[in-house]
Order: sequence, then structure tokens, then C-alpha cells
Amino acid sequence: MGNGILVFRELCYFLLIVVNFVLNIIYSVFHYFLYTIQVILQQIIDVNMTDKPKNRKGNMPVQPNQTFSNRIIDENWKKLLSSNLMEVKAEKVEEKKNHFTGIFRRARKKHADGSTDVTDLKNLNINNISSNNNIEKINSVSECNYAHKQQSSSKTQNNASKNKTKLTKFIAMDCEMVGVGYEGGDHMLARVSLVNKFGDCIYDKFVKPQEEVVDYRTNISGIRREDLLKGEEFRTVQKEVAEILRGRILVGHSLKNDLGVLFLSHSKKNIRDTSRYKPFRQITKGSTPSLKRLAKEILGIEIQHGEHSSVEDAKAVMQLYCTVAKNWEQALSENKGYSKKFIES
Repeated sequence: MGNGILVFRELCYFLLIVVNFVLNIIYSVFHYFLYTIQVILQQIIDVNMTDKPKNRKGNMPVQPNQTFSNRIIDENWKKLLSSNLMEVKAEKVEEKKNHFTGIFRRARKKHADGSTDVTDLKNLNINNISSNNNIEKINSVSECNYAHKQQSSSKTQNNASKNKTKLTKFIAMDCEMVGVGYEGGDHMLARVSLVNKFGDCIYDKFVKPQEEVVDYRTNISGIRREDLLKGEEFRTVQKEVAEILRGRILVGHSLKNDLGVLFLSHSKKNIRDTSRYKPFRQITKGSTPSLKRLAKEILGIEIQHGEHSSVEDAKAVMQLYCTVAKNWEQALSENKGYSKKFIES
């Protein structure tokens, strides 16, 4: 009898523990459900209060809606851009530009009155027939002077005509290179020279190294360390050379190497490479002739004694081309059907 009572008591305790555990689980779930509903209602209430600020009490601080304020700022900014406020400010700045103050006011005003202001150009009558006729006459006179190479009485006109004759349809180019990379086996541009058809040097610049120079090759290139240190940046030289060569006939010897170190390309029909000209290759029985040998055999001059000069080599290349220019261009015209004559008188 006593054992039965003990078993019943333990069973009651076990049932109480199970009931307590189940009630705790129900309470936790219900509590989490209430918390979720509270959060959702709070979010809904906050959104409504933000979209409708009129429902707020007057004593409560109003939190501005960031999206709404940004929209207003954007609309105001568009109105500002569409208005003439910026133009008005610019006109005010131009009006203040001619305002003179200080001790030297009269002197500066006199100097400004003597010079042509940019705003005065707007008042010019571009439909003035007499002024156009005068401009055309001046242009025609300058063109005639340039075509017949007449000397002007003024030094300024002499310098202007001289600058015009520097660039010709045919440009000769030669480059000097230094060794970079493993044991100096790779080539890097160190100097570039350009010569016009009349043998005048129109461009000659050293180039700053883009990487460490292993071999300056001074005994051949004539390049020294101090020459490159005071040279021009590679991108500047590349841009200037490309601008000069654009639309012109490029003359040179083994131009593939020169254009390669410049990282430039040129139209094949506008290239005259003396190392690939067949009559010149007959001198060496089909192999590529050196510029030194061509100059000696055809021109009867000695070049490249010791250190080379890119200016001297470019002049020699142009002389070589001029000796066979008519035959060369005639052969191109017959073989490839060129109708345009490149030979200048």
C-alpha cells in the first residue's frame, strides 16, 4: 500500500513538470507573437506619422522626412538651372571687369581702352562686305608670297613665311635608341629627329627614359645619361611626332624599327622606306643595305663615323629619296594605280 502511494506521488510530480514545461512553451510563443504584432503596428504608425505631418501635435518636435526634403532640393536646383540667374551673375562679373580703382586707375583705363576687349567682338558686324573683301585680299597676298617664296619687308612677315616653309609634304625621320631589359637587348627611344624635303631639321628632341637603361650604346647612338635626363617626356614626344606626320609622306631607313619604339603606326601607302626600295637593294644583291653604304654608293658622302647623329641620318635619307623620287613615285603610280602625284615642284 505504501509503495502504491509513492508511485502515485512521483507520477503527480512528473505530470506537474510536463504541464509546467508546456505552459512555458505556450507563454513564449504567445509573447513572441505579441511582440511581432507590436513591432508591425509601430512601423505602420511611424510611416503614417511621417507621411502626414499635419496629424502631429504642435508641441511635439517634427522629424523631417529625408526623402521628401531631398525631392524638394532637387526641384529647386532644377529651377535654378533653368532660370537665368547664372547668366545674370556672369554679366555682373563682366561688368565689374572694366571697373578700375586705385592709384593707377587712369593708366589702367587708358591701357584697357587701347586694347580690344572680348565683349567688343560681339558687336562686330560680320555681314560687312567691305571688311570681308579686305580679309580676302590679305589672304590672297600672303598665299602668293608663300607660293613664290618672296621676301617681305617686315621681319614679322619673314618669320611667318619661314615657319610655313618648314613643314613639307615629305618628312624624313630617324631615331636613336638605347638598350633596356635583359643585358640591354631591348630597344627604347632616346632621340628622334625630323627633316623636311629641303634638308632643314624641323624637330629634334631627346626622350626621358621610361625604364632603367642598361646600355646607352654611346659609341653608336651618341646618347649619354645627361642627354636623357634633360629630355622630353615620351608621351609628349609621341604626340608631337604623330601630329607632324599626320597626312604626310614619311621617308626613312628601316622605319619599322623607328615606328616601333615610338609606338606609332603610319599608312603603308604614305611610307617610303629606302631599305626596301628594290633598286637600292640591287646594290647589296637583294639583301637589306645599310644607310651608310647607300650614302656612299649613291650620294658619294661618308656618314656614321663613330657616334651616329639622327639629324645627319635623316638628311641622308631625304637626299637618297630625292635622287629617285620621280622614278619611285612613277613606279607606285603604275603598279598600284595611284592617280595622285606626290612629287612637289
